Amino acid sequence: MTTGHRITIESTERHVRVVHGERVLAESDRALVLHETGCPPRYYIPPEDVRLDLLTPSGTHTYCPFKGTASYWSLPDAADLVWAYPEPKPDVAEIKDHFCFYEVEVR
Repeated sequence: MTTGHRITIESTERHVRVVHGERVLAESDRALVLHETGCPPRYYIPPEDVRLDLLTPSGTHTYCPFKGTASYWSLPDAADLVWAYPEPKPDVAEIKDHFCFYEVEVR
């Protein structure tokens, strides 16, 4: 990690729900919350709690020096709406294959 940069991951008991339009894309009581220096908290949802049947893999990939290479999925009306790290860096191995959305409801 770069000096001053920090990532922590913890399970949360909060209910996390993702809605796009009127469709529920994900709903979980087993999400992980990732806190990263300079970023808002991000909720990573296990694949069993995500409506993968509604998402299409996109060709987009981004690289984070702290987490690794992310792959993205889209809806017909929302490109690159969700991402995951299929092979995350060892320091963040817990988020492997969990899905993260830009907008979530947390209760």
